[in-house]
Amino acid sequence: MRIDRVKLIAEMARQNLKVQELAERAAVSRVTITAMRGGKSCSYNSAQHVALALGVDVTEILEDKEE
Repeated sequence: MRIDRVKLIAEMARQNLKVQELAERAAVSRVTITAMRGGKSCSYNSAQHVALALGVDVTEILEDKEE
């Protein structure tokens, strides 16, 4: 599963969060957040933790499937 990198970066900017701060809030590694911001895939569990830390539903930050 992939997080939409633009949505993630925009939400982090809106909340004025740095990668390390979000990683600590979400209880995931800084490397995981950096990978998500780079468009790499992640586990549903990691995506859910990040969404919860951002205060949004996980579906709001997932990449749209256009196939």
